[in-house]
Amino acid sequence: MFGSELNVVLVHGAWADGSSWSKVIGKLHSNGVKAVTVPVPLTSLADDVAALDRTLERTQGPVVLVGHAYAGAVIGSARNLRIKSLVYVAALAPAEGETVADVFYRNEPHPKAPKLAPDTNGLIWLPEEAFAAAFAQNATPDELAVLAATQCPISPACISVPVGRPLWKDVPSWYLLAEQDHMIAAGTQRFMAERMKARVSAHAVDHTPSVSAPDVVVDLILDAVREARA
Repeated sequence: MFGSELNVVLVHGAWADGSSWSKVIGKLHSNGVKAVTVPVPLTSLADDVAALDRTLERTQGPVVLVGHAYAGAVIGSARNLRIKSLVYVAALAPAEGETVADVFYRNEPHPKAPKLAPDTNGLIWLPEEAFAAAFAQNATPDELAVLAATQCPISPACISVPVGRPLWKDVPSWYLLAEQDHMIAAGTQRFMAERMKARVSAHAVDHTPSVSAPDVVVDLILDAVREARA
């Protein structure tokens, strides 16, 4: 059980796992902030929200909830009353009645965005070459090798189900807008962030700044932490 002080809960998106937050966790710890990741199975949106709920049960005290990419839909579906704010990191934020796919495909994809389709097992994997081209083009070769080796596939059931009333309507939200994102168009990110009335922090970073530019991610999380503590 994590302590009663404020906890930052980090939710990874598609084609990643908890290790994608490693640099962020270390920097938060250096700033006296406890953090824990959520091992979402990426099997359905309902399964992923249930996994988040199980992690939240292991915490006490207020929570700042952070989601990357697809996980924006997961954190927006949370209902725990201890959640004080949401932080979206290049994340998808469907409104009530929308699916993740609705917002993901709202604008034309970046020319370097990979074409995605389920395999024979019904799972969507990211092609290995897409990590360097679109997922984290600013990462080092070693970081890209780890990302490709640890990727978790996503089920279409995660992105095809309409969401309910999103939590961002009820708690303060922050949004890190990745201007060099090759996976989710920057224009799509800005549309969602403005619709949410989020506090936007735009940076010339790629789709996975938790790996390639962790300082900007940590700075935004700490802003949310300071307000939650206040």
